[in-house]
Formats: sequence, C-alpha cells, structure tokens
Amino acid sequence: MLTLAKRLVRNRIGFAGFLLCLLVVSAATFAPVLATHGPREQIVRDRFQGPSTQHLLGTDNFGRDVYSRILYGFRTSIAVAFAAVGLASVLGSAAGLTAAYYGGWVDRVLMRSMDVLLAFPIILLAIAVLAVLGPGSANTALAIGVVYLPIFARLARGPALTVLSWDYVSAARALGAGGGRIVTRHVLPNVMAPLLVQLTVSLSTAILVEASLSFLGLGTQPPTPSLGLMLSESRDFMLLSPWASLFSGLAILFASLGFNLFGDGLRDVVDPALRGVDR
Repeated sequence: MLTLAKRLVRNRIGFAGFLLCLLVVSAATFAPVLATHGPREQIVRDRFQGPSTQHLLGTDNFGRDVYSRILYGFRTSIAVAFAAVGLASVLGSAAGLTAAYYGGWVDRVLMRSMDVLLAFPIILLAIAVLAVLGPGSANTALAIGVVYLPIFARLARGPALTVLSWDYVSAARALGAGGGRIVTRHVLPNVMAPLLVQLTVSLSTAILVEASLSFLGLGTQPPTPSLGLMLSESRDFMLLSPWASLFSGLAILFASLGFNLFGDGLRDVVDPALRGVDR
C-alpha cells in the first residue's frame, strides 16, 4: 500500500486528481462548518448580488448564498455518486464473478442481460428508470447504479475467466474448496485492481449524470441543494446575474475532473504495463 501511494505521488496527473477529490470530499463533509449561510436561507433583499465579503460567490434569484449551496451541493452529488457506484460495483462484480465461475447457461443469461442494459445510452436508461421510480436523490442513485451494473459485470468476468484457469485455482478445487472460497480468496483479489480503477472513473461520470438528471428535473428535488439543480434554476437569469450558473458549473467541472484524473493516474499506477510512466 505504501509503495502504491509513492507511485501515485510521483504520477502528476493522478496526484492532482487526488488533491481535487480530497478538496471536494472535504468540502462536502465539512459543509456545515464551512458554509456562511444556511443552504435554504432566502434573503430577498440580497437577490442577484455578485461576489462580496458577505456572499463569497454571490446570490441567486431567491437571495440564497451560492457558496453555501455549492458546499451542500457537493454533499448531495458525492452521496448520490458513491451510493450509485457502490451499488453497481458490488452487484455488477458479483454477477460477473458468478458468470465466470459457473459458465454455461448461467454465464449466457447473466451476460446477455448485461448486454441489454449496455445497449442503452447512459442518460436514456437512467431517465427510463426514473420514469418508473419517480424523481428523488435515492431513486437517482438507484438509476445510476443500474446504468453501471453491466460495466462492472463485464470488467469482473474477463479477468476472472483467466484467473480460474490458473493452476493454483485447480489445486484449490482438488483440495475441496467450495465456489465461495475460490471466488473470494483466489479470484477476487486478482481482479480488484481494474475494478478499483473503474470505480474511481465511474464516480466522475456519476457526478455528471446526477447533475444532468437534476438539471432536467428528474434527480434531486428542490429545496435540497444540488449542483445540477442550481444550474437549472439559474439558467433563466444568466444575463442578469451569471454567478450562480458560473460557479455551479465550475463546481461540477472540478468534481468530475478530480475523480477522472485520479482514476487515470490510479490506472497508470496499478497497471504493470504502465508502471514507470511519469506524467
């Protein structure tokens, strides 16, 4: 683990992404301490103000402090993204490992089901799930989790098929090890590296998908702060006061960019073919 950390520090892109992720997660975690106003507090006389000492990033059309709402918007985006990707990684990896271990009709049924999900565009499939479940943060996390299921399933299945053909796995079978022990003790540790990288990169896209769904009115609902919702609510007032649109858009950019760079750097660090590449 220490060696991995040292390699990540030497990878400039990955370390920059890690710092951005740390900044975003810290802002979300300590939002109640860092916020200067309540995220739902409306001061009508302060509508459409620009950045000042009282309102660091200005105010929106309801007089709400943009800086405070962005901090709490980070909290919403991070919570939804982590819940969605965590759900997809656990269920998708389990499906992929099960398909690889049992093969035959189990493999065909599971993988064809994943192919059906993979055939739909990400946003379209998420919208279809939310059309059935209804809007809301929890349903948004579930919808994004369904979208990412086939990605983790296919990513787990490929390396697992290779590991299951190795001699020490055959030896474990000969010694009477059950399927659960073989998968958890011998297969899963050997496929964790690509799954971990995919998990980090997926967080980047999940933040964008959550923001897109909230922008369309299908994700997080008002008055809960959400970066995509802030962008949607302020788009009609961009010429009058661009601050809410500008800073909420930049917040989405930095959050997504941080996880994307971190995932890219992590891929370089854990992939033996790319070790030694210094960016």
